[in-house]
Amino acid sequence: MKAVGYQQSLSIDDTRALMDIECPMPEVSGHDLLIEVKAIAVNPVDTKVRRASAPSDGAWKVLGWDAAGIVKAVGPNVSLFQPGDAVWYAGDITRAGSNAEYQLVDERIVGRKPDRLNFAEAAALPLTSITAWEMLFERLGVRPGKQHSGDTLLVIGAAGGVGSILVQLARRLTDLTVIGTASRQQSRDWLLRLGAHHVIDHRQPLSVALKQARLREVSHVVSLTHSDEHLDEAVKALRPQGKYGLIDDPESLNVKALKSKSLSLHWESMFTRSTYRTDDMIAQHRLLNEVADLVDSGIVTTTLGEHFGEINAENLRRAHALLESGKAVGKIVLEGFGG
Repeated sequence: MKAVGYQQSLSIDDTRALMDIECPMPEVSGHDLLIEVKAIAVNPVDTKVRRASAPSDGAWKVLGWDAAGIVKAVGPNVSLFQPGDAVWYAGDITRAGSNAEYQLVDERIVGRKPDRLNFAEAAALPLTSITAWEMLFERLGVRPGKQHSGDTLLVIGAAGGVGSILVQLARRLTDLTVIGTASRQQSRDWLLRLGAHHVIDHRQPLSVALKQARLREVSHVVSLTHSDEHLDEAVKALRPQGKYGLIDDPESLNVKALKSKSLSLHWESMFTRSTYRTDDMIAQHRLLNEVADLVDSGIVTTTLGEHFGEINAENLRRAHALLESGKAVGKIVLEGFGG
């Protein structure tokens, strides 16, 4: 089968950083679904793994943790799906990724594809939906519903993939006042279309930007990028006993800064359940089905930003380069493997 992989961790401008390859067809076992990949999305995690994790002894590593496709075969323990089902999923970082014609994925982290979306539109959503949902409702403990709590959510770096879905979930499913940060007009417009109540510029101190926008202290902060750079200002922005969540990997983080206000710290990784085979692993199946229902009812929309064409090494290198530039808005998707 066709796939895109690499053997060395190289700069993305090196043609060997991602290469078109042939791989053997995977075989199902246990709870596995064999999925024919129709479309994929590219995430910052793809670029981080490519740069930091080279496969050993000449093996090929296949990236990709966002996809939509068709179930072609099922393992003996599968009970949730059957061949022919259209599905979407983010996958498991410990297994071969979705930059391949076929992929094995445990059924417990797969959901039904929304009927309302085509494969490319659907592929833009799984990883970010899981990350945003788990952060908002499980890590930060926000309650769905319109209880008029008066709480406010500040999302730092909100125009990327996770921020784009987090803004939608927070605005449409909760009573939170949603504030996103963005530095470009294109990003500001994007966030306002997705439902943010306010957008402030993170190029200036957050406390200053909030004051200029006549916004008070916030109850929740989610930092999606450069958390170490924004931490002090995030602490200033948070009210006492507020909640601070992050998803990135800063080299260091001064958690003592949280103490005087009794702020709680929450780290989110959507790969935790699949990596450790947690008892509640099936929660991601249920979560993805719930998001599919929200999409089909028009409550949540795809966060597809740009379509880069067919799934091949050249187009994936372009996608990685754009993500590494920090200028991507929404999700980058690729579709089909050509002839």
